[in-house]
Amino acid sequence: MAGYVKNRGKNTWLVTMPLGRDPDTKKRKFHYHTVHGTKKDAEKYLAKIVRDKDLGVFIEPTSTTVNEYLNQWLEIAAKPKLRERTYVEYSNLLNRYVKNILGNKKLAEVQPLDVQALYTHMLAKGLSARTVKYTHNVLSSAFKQAIKWKLIMQNPVAQAELPKQTKIEMKVMSPEESKLFLEVASKHRLGVFFHLMLLTGMRPSEILGLQWEDIDLEKHLVIVQRSVVWRTKGSGWYFSQPKTLRSNRNIPLSNLLIVDIKEHRHKQLEERLKEGSKYENHNLVFATSTGKPFMQRNIIRYFKEIIKESNLPKTLRLYDLRHTCATLLLFANENPKVVAERLGHASVTLTLDTYSHVLPTMQKAATDKLEEILYKNSLQTQCRQ
Repeated sequence: MAGYVKNRGKNTWLVTMPLGRDPDTKKRKFHYHTVHGTKKDAEKYLAKIVRDKDLGVFIEPTSTTVNEYLNQWLEIAAKPKLRERTYVEYSNLLNRYVKNILGNKKLAEVQPLDVQALYTHMLAKGLSARTVKYTHNVLSSAFKQAIKWKLIMQNPVAQAELPKQTKIEMKVMSPEESKLFLEVASKHRLGVFFHLMLLTGMRPSEILGLQWEDIDLEKHLVIVQRSVVWRTKGSGWYFSQPKTLRSNRNIPLSNLLIVDIKEHRHKQLEERLKEGSKYENHNLVFATSTGKPFMQRNIIRYFKEIIKESNLPKTLRLYDLRHTCATLLLFANENPKVVAERLGHASVTLTLDTYSHVLPTMQKAATDKLEEILYKNSLQTQCRQ
């Protein structure tokens, strides 16, 4: 018997398909599924699962809930291959946005419409399209693994549509504003931090992770090879590998910056002697008065103070120093590949996509250069006439 459909009330049908006998108990097993709709809908579902069974691809739906499965996926599949920080981000994301909406549903019963409703709910709460996309990527990875583990047959996340992302306009400082910023920053305790970020384009976490052996004062180089990551809820900090393989890089330093770094080191040594045994020596280039790494929120507080003193736009963010570095280099017609290497981007494509607003000027400069090469003699002749 291939299976049958039985009416269970108005527009409700119970689909039953035999699965053979349990190898241990020898009792007959059945797959049951309730279809809400017409009898034709139920018969269509039965035909599909019978075909899947004949082809050997039928998966008996699990009774596991989404919450139960996501907890398993995080611990068994995600945690071993993710960095600690990324694992925490995944866990927080699912706890905050997914589990309270989809968590009590059975994993096998989640439909694309359910996922779409989740995204609509997130947007209604004021979350950005970028956050929805990040949630989508994490959730899709989890459901792909469920298919590999033969818990479900299809990935409902793959069939949900993402909201259109609006590109956030990047804010950068002009050369004049950058000079003013550096002038004011030089009067602050962490002025060298901001000087270094603006001239190298390093990420804040990379600068916080610098140890003195990473700065070659003779060759005027900084070696980027780690970041500082603070755990949530005050549970300490740790060194992490940079964001991507390309993030491991050497960046030349200017003569003036080297002078500032040497002066900063001298002041730090004085501070260390003053603290004595209270100082925790982690050999950090930028450390608190007790030797610990700074939290990024404290760096942001110093940054805002400098912005206020400089009378620069309050909308500027710490990360805009990195954007300013890249933009100034591209405006100066520096090769995008060189800029990508300086920023530690995974590819030059990412650099060009991120700083596409600079390209029109670069394209005009490129046209002028071609005109000079191809039409130089013709232009000179026209001018004489």
